[in-house]
Amino acid sequence: MAKTSSVEKNNRRRKLVDQSAAKRKALKATIMDKSLPIEERFRAQLKLAAMPRNSSRTRIRNRCEITGRPRAYYRKLKMSRIALRELGSLGAIPGLVKSSW
Repeated sequence: MAKTSSVEKNNRRRKLVDQSAAKRKALKATIMDKSLPIEERFRAQLKLAAMPRNSSRTRIRNRCEITGRPRAYYRKLKMSRIALRELGSLGAIPGLVKSSW
């Protein structure tokens, strides 16, 4: 089980990313627009740099929904390999058959 503080920190980051996604997208579009004057693009770049770092999508860490484990994460199932194996052995995941020989 992962530290609760790490899981909560990641959840706060997700919330902050959702809140500031539209503003970041608009600023990035302004920065990339070559038809605008350089001063305006530079001001947009400064505004983007002044935003909180945790509002960037790249700061989010994929974590298991069940245990909070950050490694060996399956994106399709949103869980780690260990949680997947446990639930697969219990038959809780439809279509998953644990092989044994």
